[in-house]
Amino acid sequence: MRDRGTGELAPAALLAEKLGVHLDPELLVLSLTHRSFAHEAGGIPTNERLEFLGDTVLGLVVTEALYRRHPDLSEGELAKMRAATVSQRALAAIARELDLGAYLLLGKGEQATGGRDKDSILSDTLEALLGAVYLTHGLEPARALVERLVDPTLTRAADLGAGLDWKTSLQELAARLELGVPAYQVLGEGPDHARTFTAQVVLAGQVQGSGVGPAKKIAEQGAAAAAYRTLLERSPQGQASHG
Repeated sequence: MRDRGTGELAPAALLAEKLGVHLDPELLVLSLTHRSFAHEAGGIPTNERLEFLGDTVLGLVVTEALYRRHPDLSEGELAKMRAATVSQRALAAIARELDLGAYLLLGKGEQATGGRDKDSILSDTLEALLGAVYLTHGLEPARALVERLVDPTLTRAADLGAGLDWKTSLQELAARLELGVPAYQVLGEGPDHARTFTAQVVLAGQVQGSGVGPAKKIAEQGAAAAAYRTLLERSPQGQASHG
């Protein structure tokens, strides 16, 4: 897959070289084909079926890795770590390290609204690539690639504690303190391609924390993190840790 004039690798082949795996050229292109491009091209196949497959492969490999690495953790703790590792935000960060946005096949409208850097598109495309690797080489090479890509995230997840899922951690802390269930109020501002969300979390009738982010979920997690830290400082457990 080299350009006949320059001898350089074609863009899709360059990506395969970054991944360290050989992929059938057609399958590689398919994994990079967003539905917006497919629609403009007259309804050609998209990467969504490969994404569906890759999501399953990713989940299996990450779940097994966590199970083997952390024999003393509960099912709930493992589930939080898995969720943090395979989250849209975490996968998009990996995709950016690969410069995956540069290789995407996007429709003109999606390109114009910043599609090459959208978390949702980047994470979905990364999963599609994993699906393509699985179809081409089977589980073990796919496992090796997944583990290489997500290992830094898995390592960080082991040290995050409550930060694995601030909303769940806040709900658990609020229950211990008998404050009821957290309620989130979210406002979005700006154009669709560059919206900013502000979230506030209310407990016992009072705003306990706020957060801002490019997505509703991120803003809510930020608000939950702020509230968690505030409540922990006020709780007997938090006060004891400073005593």
